[in-house]
Amino acid sequence: MTCASIYIASCLPSAGWPAAISIAPNKTSSTRRNCPVPTIEQVVQRDICVGCGACQFVTRGEIQVRRNTLGYYSADLSHARPRSLATASRVCPFSNESRNEDDIAAAVFPAELKNDPRTGKYLSIAAARTTDDDYLRGSSSGGLTSWILIKLLESGHIDGVIHVGQGGDGLFSYRISRSRQELTARRKSIYYSTSFNTALQSIHGDGQRYALVGVPCFIKSARLLCMEDPVLASQLAYFIGLVCGHLKSAAFAELLAWQCGISPDELTAVDFRVKQPGQDPGRYSFGARAGKDTSEWTTRPTSQLLGGNWGHGMFQLNACNYCDDIFAETADLVLGDAWLPQYRSDWRGTNLLLCRNALIQQLIDDGAATGELFIQSLSVAQAASSQAGNFRHRHEGLALRLADDQNAGHWVPNKRVTPDHNVVGNRRRELIRRRRELSRASHELFAEAREQGSLALFIDRITPLVQRYEKYNAASLPRRLLGLAKRRIQLILS
Repeated sequence: MTCASIYIASCLPSAGWPAAISIAPNKTSSTRRNCPVPTIEQVVQRDICVGCGACQFVTRGEIQVRRNTLGYYSADLSHARPRSLATASRVCPFSNESRNEDDIAAAVFPAELKNDPRTGKYLSIAAARTTDDDYLRGSSSGGLTSWILIKLLESGHIDGVIHVGQGGDGLFSYRISRSRQELTARRKSIYYSTSFNTALQSIHGDGQRYALVGVPCFIKSARLLCMEDPVLASQLAYFIGLVCGHLKSAAFAELLAWQCGISPDELTAVDFRVKQPGQDPGRYSFGARAGKDTSEWTTRPTSQLLGGNWGHGMFQLNACNYCDDIFAETADLVLGDAWLPQYRSDWRGTNLLLCRNALIQQLIDDGAATGELFIQSLSVAQAASSQAGNFRHRHEGLALRLADDQNAGHWVPNKRVTPDHNVVGNRRRELIRRRRELSRASHELFAEAREQGSLALFIDRITPLVQRYEKYNAASLPRRLLGLAKRRIQLILS
Protein backbone atom coordinates (compact mmCIF):
# COMPACT_ATOMS: atom_id res chain seq x y z
CA MET A 1 0.00 0.00 0.00
CA THR A 2 1.33 3.42 -0.92
CA CYS A 3 1.82 6.25 1.52
CA ALA A 4 -1.06 8.16 -0.07
CA SER A 5 -3.44 5.20 0.14
CA ILE A 6 -2.53 4.58 3.81
CA TYR A 7 -3.31 8.21 4.63
CA ILE A 8 -6.55 8.30 2.63
CA ALA A 9 -7.72 5.03 4.18
CA SER A 10 -7.10 6.39 7.66
CA CYS A 11 -9.16 9.46 6.82
CA LEU A 12 -12.27 7.60 5.68
CA PRO A 13 -15.26 7.45 8.06
CA SER A 14 -15.53 4.00 9.59
CA ALA A 15 -17.53 2.34 12.36
CA GLY A 16 -14.34 0.49 13.23
CA TRP A 17 -12.25 3.63 13.48
CA PRO A 18 -9.90 2.57 16.30
CA ALA A 19 -9.04 -0.70 14.55
CA ALA A 20 -8.36 1.13 11.30
CA ILE A 21 -5.50 3.07 12.89
CA SER A 22 -4.28 0.40 15.30
CA ILE A 23 -0.72 0.02 14.02
CA ALA A 24 2.38 -0.78 16.01
CA PRO A 25 3.91 2.45 17.40
CA ASN A 26 7.14 2.21 15.44
CA LYS A 27 5.30 1.64 12.16
CA THR A 28 2.88 4.47 12.85
CA SER A 29 5.61 7.01 13.38
CA SER A 30 7.45 5.89 10.26
CA THR A 31 4.34 6.01 8.12
CA ARG A 32 3.22 9.39 9.40
CA ARG A 33 6.66 10.89 8.79
CA ASN A 34 6.50 9.93 5.13
CA CYS A 35 2.83 10.78 4.52
CA PRO A 36 1.54 14.22 3.65
CA VAL A 37 0.40 15.85 6.88
CA PRO A 38 -2.35 18.49 6.89
CA THR A 39 -0.51 21.76 7.30
CA ILE A 40 -2.81 22.93 10.10
CA GLU A 41 -0.39 20.93 12.26
CA GLN A 42 2.46 23.18 11.14
CA VAL A 43 0.25 26.24 11.67
CA VAL A 44 -0.32 25.29 15.29
CA GLN A 45 3.22 24.05 15.99
CA ARG A 46 4.69 27.31 14.69
CA ASP A 47 2.20 29.44 16.63
CA ILE A 48 0.66 30.79 13.41
CA CYS A 49 -2.85 29.88 14.57
CA VAL A 50 -4.98 33.03 14.90
CA GLY A 51 -7.60 31.33 17.08
CA CYS A 52 -10.56 32.06 14.81
CA GLY A 53 -12.35 28.85 15.84
CA ALA A 54 -13.17 27.57 12.34
CA CYS A 55 -11.41 24.26 13.00
CA GLN A 56 -13.41 23.66 16.19
CA PHE A 57 -16.66 24.46 14.40
CA VAL A 58 -16.02 22.23 11.38
CA THR A 59 -14.83 19.27 13.51
CA ARG A 60 -17.75 19.65 15.96
CA GLY A 61 -15.40 20.18 18.86
CA GLU A 62 -12.87 17.44 18.13
CA ILE A 63 -10.36 20.27 17.87
CA GLN A 64 -10.61 22.71 20.76
CA VAL A 65 -9.68 26.40 20.50
CA ARG A 66 -8.88 27.90 23.89
CA ARG A 67 -7.40 31.06 25.33
CA ASN A 68 -3.84 30.33 26.44
CA THR A 69 -1.84 31.77 29.32
CA LEU A 70 -0.49 34.53 27.06
CA GLY A 71 -3.97 35.89 26.42
CA TYR A 72 -4.84 34.70 22.92
CA TYR A 73 -6.73 31.78 21.39
CA SER A 74 -5.00 28.81 19.79
CA ALA A 75 -6.04 25.36 18.64
CA ASP A 76 -5.39 22.08 20.45
CA LEU A 77 -5.03 19.29 17.87
CA SER A 78 -4.01 16.57 20.32
CA HIS A 79 -7.29 14.64 20.08
CA ALA A 80 -8.01 15.19 16.39
CA ARG A 81 -8.23 12.21 14.03
CA PRO A 82 -6.52 12.39 10.62
CA ARG A 83 -9.76 13.02 8.73
CA SER A 84 -10.61 15.87 11.12
CA LEU A 85 -7.19 17.42 10.59
CA ALA A 86 -7.70 17.24 6.83
CA THR A 87 -11.11 18.91 7.11
CA ALA A 88 -9.80 21.54 9.51
CA SER A 89 -6.94 22.38 7.16
CA ARG A 90 -9.44 23.31 4.47
CA VAL A 91 -10.96 26.05 6.67
CA CYS A 92 -7.79 27.27 8.41
CA PRO A 93 -6.90 30.73 7.06
CA PHE A 94 -3.16 29.98 7.27
CA SER A 95 -2.94 26.39 6.04
CA ASN A 96 -1.84 25.43 2.55
CA GLU A 97 -4.93 23.28 1.92
CA SER A 98 -7.32 26.23 2.16
CA ARG A 99 -8.20 28.42 -0.81
CA ASN A 100 -6.50 31.81 -0.85
CA GLU A 101 -8.20 35.20 -0.95
CA ASP A 102 -8.02 35.47 -4.75
CA ASP A 103 -9.73 32.10 -5.24
CA ILE A 104 -12.45 32.83 -2.68
CA ALA A 105 -13.14 36.27 -4.14
CA ALA A 106 -13.44 34.77 -7.63
CA ALA A 107 -16.00 32.30 -6.30
CA VAL A 108 -18.20 34.72 -4.33
CA PHE A 109 -18.07 38.05 -6.19
CA PRO A 110 -19.27 38.98 -9.69
CA ALA A 111 -16.59 38.77 -12.37
CA GLU A 112 -17.37 42.30 -13.55
CA LEU A 113 -16.15 43.95 -10.34
CA LYS A 114 -13.05 46.08 -10.69
CA ASN A 115 -9.89 44.54 -9.29
CA ASP A 116 -6.56 45.79 -8.01
CA PRO A 117 -3.82 43.70 -6.37
CA ARG A 118 -3.63 46.19 -3.49
CA THR A 119 -7.31 46.06 -2.55
CA GLY A 120 -8.80 43.02 -4.22
CA LYS A 121 -12.13 43.34 -6.00
CA TYR A 122 -14.29 46.41 -5.45
CA LEU A 123 -17.49 48.07 -6.59
CA SER A 124 -16.70 51.43 -5.00
CA ILE A 125 -14.14 53.09 -2.73
CA ALA A 126 -15.02 56.08 -0.58
CA ALA A 127 -14.47 58.08 2.57
CA ALA A 128 -17.63 58.41 4.64
CA ARG A 129 -19.10 59.28 7.99
CA THR A 130 -22.55 59.55 9.50
CA THR A 131 -23.93 63.08 9.76
CA ASP A 132 -25.58 62.39 13.14
CA ASP A 133 -23.11 64.25 15.33
CA ASP A 134 -24.08 62.60 18.62
CA TYR A 135 -23.84 59.16 17.06
CA LEU A 136 -20.54 60.03 15.38
CA ARG A 137 -18.99 61.20 18.64
CA GLY A 138 -19.75 57.85 20.25
CA SER A 139 -18.17 55.78 17.47
CA SER A 140 -14.51 54.89 16.95
CA SER A 141 -14.25 56.43 13.50
CA GLY A 142 -16.96 57.58 11.10
CA GLY A 143 -19.75 55.41 12.51
CA LEU A 144 -20.25 53.51 9.24
CA THR A 145 -19.90 49.95 10.54
CA SER A 146 -22.82 50.12 12.97
CA TRP A 147 -24.80 52.37 10.57
CA ILE A 148 -24.65 49.73 7.83
CA LEU A 149 -25.47 46.90 10.23
CA ILE A 150 -28.50 48.73 11.63
CA LYS A 151 -29.74 49.38 8.08
CA LEU A 152 -29.37 45.70 7.17
CA LEU A 153 -31.18 44.68 10.35
CA GLU A 154 -34.04 47.17 10.25
CA SER A 155 -34.68 46.64 6.54
CA GLY A 156 -35.15 42.92 7.17
CA HIS A 157 -32.15 41.67 5.22
CA ILE A 158 -30.75 40.02 8.36
CA ASP A 159 -32.09 38.85 11.72
CA GLY A 160 -28.94 39.51 13.70
CA VAL A 161 -25.28 40.47 13.70
CA ILE A 162 -22.39 38.27 14.85
CA HIS A 163 -19.71 40.62 16.11
CA VAL A 164 -17.32 41.27 18.98
CA GLY A 165 -18.75 42.99 22.03
CA GLN A 166 -18.21 43.30 25.75
CA GLY A 167 -18.68 40.23 27.94
CA GLY A 168 -18.28 36.49 27.66
CA ASP A 169 -14.85 34.88 27.89
CA GLY A 170 -12.60 37.75 28.98
CA LEU A 171 -13.41 41.41 28.45
CA PHE A 172 -14.77 40.77 24.95
CA SER A 173 -16.13 37.90 22.88
CA TYR A 174 -18.23 37.27 19.80
CA ARG A 175 -21.86 38.16 20.59
CA ILE A 176 -25.19 38.12 18.75
CA SER A 177 -26.96 41.47 18.46
CA ARG A 178 -30.58 41.54 17.27
CA SER A 179 -31.60 45.17 17.79
CA ARG A 180 -30.45 48.72 17.21
CA GLN A 181 -29.93 49.08 20.96
CA GLU A 182 -27.65 46.04 21.20
CA LEU A 183 -25.66 47.08 18.14
CA THR A 184 -25.19 50.60 19.45
CA ALA A 185 -24.09 49.33 22.87
CA ARG A 186 -21.53 46.98 21.29
CA ARG A 187 -20.04 49.28 18.66
CA LYS A 188 -16.49 50.70 18.59
CA SER A 189 -13.12 49.18 17.70
CA ILE A 190 -11.90 46.32 19.85
CA TYR A 191 -8.27 45.17 19.85
CA TYR A 192 -8.57 41.87 21.65
CA SER A 193 -8.14 38.18 20.79
CA THR A 194 -11.46 36.40 20.26
CA SER A 195 -12.90 33.26 18.64
CA PHE A 196 -16.21 32.96 16.79
CA ASN A 197 -16.80 29.22 17.24
CA THR A 198 -19.28 29.45 20.13
CA ALA A 199 -21.28 32.21 18.44
CA LEU A 200 -21.53 30.27 15.17
CA GLN A 201 -22.57 27.12 17.01
CA SER A 202 -25.32 29.01 18.81
CA ILE A 203 -27.00 30.15 15.58
CA HIS A 204 -26.30 27.12 13.37
CA GLY A 205 -29.52 25.74 11.95
CA ASP A 206 -31.85 28.27 13.58
CA GLY A 207 -33.26 29.34 10.20
CA GLN A 208 -32.20 32.96 10.55
CA ARG A 209 -29.83 35.14 8.54
CA TYR A 210 -26.87 37.05 9.92
CA ALA A 211 -24.12 39.49 9.09
CA LEU A 212 -20.69 38.48 10.35
CA VAL A 213 -18.18 41.17 11.29
CA GLY A 214 -14.48 40.37 11.54
CA VAL A 215 -10.89 41.05 10.62
CA PRO A 216 -9.65 39.72 7.26
CA CYS A 217 -8.48 36.28 8.41
CA PHE A 218 -11.74 35.66 10.31
CA ILE A 219 -13.82 36.63 7.28
CA LYS A 220 -11.69 34.33 5.14
CA SER A 221 -12.13 31.36 7.47
CA ALA A 222 -15.89 32.01 7.70
CA ARG A 223 -16.11 31.98 3.90
CA LEU A 224 -14.21 28.69 3.89
CA LEU A 225 -16.60 27.27 6.50
CA CYS A 226 -19.53 28.17 4.26
CA MET A 227 -17.93 26.16 1.47
CA GLU A 228 -17.95 23.14 3.79
CA ASP A 229 -21.31 23.69 5.51
CA PRO A 230 -24.40 24.47 3.36
CA VAL A 231 -26.52 25.27 6.42
CA LEU A 232 -24.07 27.91 7.62
CA ALA A 233 -23.75 29.22 4.07
CA SER A 234 -27.52 29.81 3.98
CA GLN A 235 -27.33 31.77 7.23
CA LEU A 236 -24.29 34.01 6.82
CA ALA A 237 -25.80 36.52 4.42
CA TYR A 238 -23.26 39.34 4.64
CA PHE A 239 -19.59 39.49 5.54
CA ILE A 240 -18.38 42.82 6.92
CA GLY A 241 -14.59 43.13 7.09
CA LEU A 242 -12.44 45.43 9.17
CA VAL A 243 -9.09 46.77 8.00
CA CYS A 244 -6.62 45.30 10.48
CA GLY A 245 -3.14 46.47 11.45
CA HIS A 246 -2.72 43.32 13.52
CA LEU A 247 -4.55 41.40 16.22
CA LYS A 248 -3.67 41.90 19.87
CA SER A 249 -3.74 39.50 22.80
CA ALA A 250 -5.66 40.34 25.97
CA ALA A 251 -2.37 41.59 27.41
CA PHE A 252 -2.61 44.75 25.29
CA ALA A 253 -5.69 45.98 27.17
CA GLU A 254 -4.19 44.89 30.48
CA LEU A 255 -0.90 46.72 29.94
CA LEU A 256 -2.57 49.98 28.95
CA ALA A 257 -5.01 49.76 31.87
CA TRP A 258 -2.20 48.95 34.31
CA GLN A 259 -0.50 52.20 33.32
CA CYS A 260 -3.79 53.96 34.11
CA GLY A 261 -3.58 52.58 37.63
CA ILE A 262 -5.87 49.57 37.14
CA SER A 263 -4.23 46.17 37.56
CA PRO A 264 -5.21 43.19 35.36
CA ASP A 265 -7.12 41.57 38.23
CA GLU A 266 -9.17 44.73 38.81
CA LEU A 267 -9.90 45.50 35.17
CA THR A 268 -13.54 45.13 34.11
CA ALA A 269 -13.92 47.32 31.00
CA VAL A 270 -11.85 49.21 28.44
CA ASP A 271 -12.46 51.66 25.61
CA PHE A 272 -9.68 51.53 23.03
CA ARG A 273 -10.80 54.62 21.10
CA VAL A 274 -11.81 57.64 23.21
CA LYS A 275 -12.03 60.62 20.85
CA GLN A 276 -10.34 63.89 21.77
CA PRO A 277 -12.14 67.05 20.56
CA GLY A 278 -9.91 69.30 18.48
CA GLN A 279 -7.21 66.65 18.05
CA ASP A 280 -6.12 64.68 15.01
CA PRO A 281 -8.49 61.66 14.90
CA GLY A 282 -5.48 59.37 15.29
CA ARG A 283 -4.61 61.01 18.63
CA TYR A 284 -7.24 59.14 20.61
CA SER A 285 -7.12 58.11 24.26
CA PHE A 286 -7.49 54.80 26.05
CA GLY A 287 -10.07 54.36 28.80
CA ALA A 288 -10.22 51.73 31.55
CA ARG A 289 -12.57 50.94 34.38
CA ALA A 290 -12.28 48.85 37.56
CA GLY A 291 -15.15 47.26 39.44
CA LYS A 292 -18.59 46.25 38.25
CA ASP A 293 -20.63 48.90 40.06
CA THR A 294 -18.90 52.07 38.93
CA SER A 295 -19.21 54.13 35.77
CA GLU A 296 -16.02 56.09 36.41
CA TRP A 297 -13.44 55.80 33.65
CA THR A 298 -9.73 56.53 33.81
CA THR A 299 -8.38 57.80 30.49
CA ARG A 300 -4.94 58.63 29.15
CA PRO A 301 -3.70 59.53 25.66
CA THR A 302 -2.76 56.25 23.99
CA SER A 303 0.40 57.79 22.56
CA GLN A 304 1.68 58.35 26.11
CA LEU A 305 1.30 54.70 27.09
CA LEU A 306 3.96 52.04 26.59
CA GLY A 307 2.54 49.60 24.05
CA GLY A 308 0.29 52.23 22.49
CA ASN A 309 2.59 52.65 19.47
CA TRP A 310 1.29 50.20 16.87
CA GLY A 311 4.64 50.22 15.11
CA HIS A 312 6.17 48.40 18.07
CA GLY A 313 3.80 45.47 17.53
CA MET A 314 3.55 44.62 21.23
CA PHE A 315 1.26 41.64 21.87
CA GLN A 316 0.74 41.10 18.15
CA LEU A 317 -0.29 37.54 17.39
CA ASN A 318 2.39 35.69 15.44
CA ALA A 319 -0.24 34.79 12.83
CA CYS A 320 -0.25 38.44 11.78
CA ASN A 321 3.35 38.06 10.61
CA TYR A 322 1.98 35.84 7.81
CA CYS A 323 -1.04 37.84 6.59
CA ASP A 324 -1.09 39.61 3.21
CA ASP A 325 -4.76 40.70 3.24
CA ILE A 326 -5.18 44.37 4.16
CA PHE A 327 -8.64 45.19 2.81
CA ALA A 328 -10.50 42.01 3.84
CA GLU A 329 -10.60 40.84 0.23
CA THR A 330 -13.30 38.21 0.83
CA ALA A 331 -15.74 40.58 2.59
CA ASP A 332 -18.83 42.18 1.02
CA LEU A 333 -17.84 45.46 2.64
CA VAL A 334 -14.63 46.47 4.38
CA LEU A 335 -14.29 49.47 6.66
CA GLY A 336 -11.32 51.19 8.23
CA ASP A 337 -10.03 54.65 9.07
CA ALA A 338 -9.49 57.20 6.30
CA TRP A 339 -5.95 58.10 7.35
CA LEU A 340 -5.58 60.73 4.63
CA PRO A 341 -4.50 64.39 5.00
CA GLN A 342 -7.86 65.84 3.97
CA TYR A 343 -9.67 64.07 6.83
CA ARG A 344 -7.14 64.65 9.59
CA SER A 345 -8.68 67.98 10.59
CA ASP A 346 -11.98 66.43 11.74
CA TRP A 347 -11.42 64.88 15.17
CA ARG A 348 -14.72 62.99 14.96
CA GLY A 349 -13.21 60.55 12.47
CA THR A 350 -13.87 59.39 8.92
CA ASN A 351 -14.24 55.86 7.59
CA LEU A 352 -12.61 54.40 4.52
CA LEU A 353 -14.88 51.87 2.82
CA LEU A 354 -14.56 49.43 -0.05
CA CYS A 355 -17.84 47.90 -1.17
CA ARG A 356 -18.21 44.66 -3.14
CA ASN A 357 -21.96 44.05 -2.70
CA ALA A 358 -24.71 45.69 -4.75
CA LEU A 359 -27.33 45.76 -1.98
CA ILE A 360 -24.95 47.31 0.53
CA GLN A 361 -23.90 49.81 -2.12
CA GLN A 362 -27.55 50.80 -2.56
CA LEU A 363 -27.91 51.35 1.19
CA ILE A 364 -24.85 53.61 1.14
CA ASP A 365 -26.11 55.53 -1.90
CA ASP A 366 -29.52 55.98 -0.26
CA GLY A 367 -27.84 57.24 2.92
CA ALA A 368 -25.89 59.80 0.93
CA ALA A 369 -29.03 60.89 -0.95
CA THR A 370 -31.02 61.45 2.25
CA GLY A 371 -28.17 63.28 3.95
CA GLU A 372 -27.58 60.58 6.56
CA LEU A 373 -24.05 60.08 5.25
CA PHE A 374 -21.23 62.34 4.16
CA ILE A 375 -19.43 60.49 1.38
CA GLN A 376 -16.59 61.23 -1.05
CA SER A 377 -15.27 58.85 -3.70
CA LEU A 378 -11.64 57.81 -3.44
CA SER A 379 -9.19 56.21 -5.85
CA VAL A 380 -7.39 52.93 -5.31
CA ALA A 381 -4.18 54.92 -4.84
CA GLN A 382 -5.78 56.94 -2.06
CA ALA A 383 -7.09 53.81 -0.35
CA ALA A 384 -3.64 52.24 -0.51
CA SER A 385 -2.00 55.43 0.75
CA SER A 386 -4.29 55.46 3.79
CA GLN A 387 -2.77 52.12 4.78
CA ALA A 388 0.85 52.77 3.79
CA GLY A 389 2.23 51.41 7.07
CA ASN A 390 0.08 48.31 6.75
CA PHE A 391 1.43 47.66 3.26
CA ARG A 392 4.99 47.99 4.56
CA HIS A 393 4.22 45.42 7.25
CA ARG A 394 2.16 42.95 5.21
CA HIS A 395 3.90 43.12 1.87
CA GLU A 396 7.53 44.27 2.23
CA GLY A 397 7.79 43.00 5.79
CA LEU A 398 6.12 39.70 4.93
CA ALA A 399 8.51 39.10 2.03
CA LEU A 400 11.46 39.49 4.40
CA ARG A 401 9.95 37.40 7.21
CA LEU A 402 9.18 34.56 4.80
CA ALA A 403 12.74 34.66 3.47
CA ASP A 404 14.18 34.71 7.00
CA ASP A 405 12.05 31.74 8.03
CA GLN A 406 12.94 29.73 4.96
CA ASN A 407 16.65 30.38 5.52
CA ALA A 408 16.22 29.12 9.08
CA GLY A 409 14.60 25.92 7.79
CA HIS A 410 11.13 26.74 9.12
CA TRP A 411 7.86 25.83 7.44
CA VAL A 412 5.95 28.83 6.10
CA PRO A 413 2.44 29.02 4.65
CA ASN A 414 1.92 29.70 0.97
CA LYS A 415 1.35 33.42 0.51
CA ARG A 416 0.73 35.77 -2.41
CA VAL A 417 3.94 37.62 -1.50
CA THR A 418 7.25 36.20 -2.72
CA PRO A 419 9.99 35.66 -0.10
CA ASP A 420 12.73 38.21 -0.68
CA HIS A 421 15.61 39.44 1.49
CA ASN A 422 16.29 42.35 -0.84
CA VAL A 423 12.81 43.87 -0.92
CA VAL A 424 14.03 46.56 1.50
CA GLY A 425 17.35 48.18 2.36
CA ASN A 426 19.64 47.20 5.23
CA ARG A 427 18.20 49.57 7.85
CA ARG A 428 14.60 48.76 7.03
CA ARG A 429 15.49 45.07 7.12
CA GLU A 430 16.79 45.41 10.66
CA LEU A 431 13.76 47.45 11.69
CA ILE A 432 11.41 44.68 10.55
CA ARG A 433 13.45 42.09 12.42
CA ARG A 434 13.57 44.18 15.59
CA ARG A 435 9.79 44.63 15.50
CA ARG A 436 9.39 40.88 15.29
CA GLU A 437 11.77 40.42 18.20
CA LEU A 438 9.92 43.03 20.27
CA SER A 439 6.53 41.53 19.49
CA ARG A 440 7.63 38.01 20.40
CA ALA A 441 9.24 39.05 23.67
CA SER A 442 6.29 41.16 24.82
CA HIS A 443 4.05 38.11 25.37
CA GLU A 444 6.38 36.21 27.68
CA LEU A 445 7.69 39.25 29.52
CA PHE A 446 4.20 40.49 30.32
CA ALA A 447 3.06 37.05 31.47
CA GLU A 448 5.96 36.99 33.95
CA ALA A 449 5.23 40.53 35.14
CA ARG A 450 1.54 39.74 35.54
CA GLU A 451 2.29 36.64 37.57
CA GLN A 452 4.56 38.64 39.88
CA GLY A 453 2.19 41.60 40.04
CA SER A 454 4.87 44.02 38.86
CA LEU A 455 4.30 46.47 36.02
CA ALA A 456 7.80 47.85 36.64
CA LEU A 457 9.27 44.44 35.85
CA PHE A 458 7.74 44.47 32.38
CA ILE A 459 8.76 48.06 31.71
CA ASP A 460 12.35 47.40 32.77
CA ARG A 461 12.67 44.31 30.57
CA ILE A 462 10.89 45.55 27.46
CA THR A 463 12.44 49.04 27.35
CA PRO A 464 15.83 47.91 25.93
CA LEU A 465 14.00 46.15 23.08
CA VAL A 466 11.94 49.27 22.38
CA GLN A 467 15.10 51.38 22.33
CA ARG A 468 16.79 48.92 20.00
CA TYR A 469 13.81 49.13 17.64
CA GLU A 470 13.68 52.92 17.80
CA LYS A 471 17.35 53.17 16.84
CA TYR A 472 16.49 51.74 13.44
CA ASN A 473 13.12 53.49 13.29
CA ALA A 474 14.76 56.91 13.67
CA ALA A 475 17.29 56.02 11.00
CA SER A 476 14.54 55.11 8.53
CA LEU A 477 12.37 58.18 9.24
CA PRO A 478 13.88 60.49 6.56
CA ARG A 479 13.29 57.86 3.89
CA ARG A 480 9.69 57.33 5.06
CA LEU A 481 9.05 61.08 4.99
CA LEU A 482 10.40 61.24 1.45
CA GLY A 483 8.11 58.37 0.50
CA LEU A 484 5.17 60.16 2.10
CA ALA A 485 5.90 63.30 0.09
CA LYS A 486 6.05 61.27 -3.13
CA ARG A 487 2.73 59.55 -2.35
CA ARG A 488 1.03 62.90 -1.71
CA ILE A 489 2.28 64.22 -5.03
CA GLN A 490 0.96 61.08 -6.75
CA LEU A 491 -2.43 61.52 -5.06
CA ILE A 492 -2.65 65.13 -6.23
CA LEU A 493 -1.77 64.13 -9.78
CA SER A 494 -4.30 61.29 -9.72
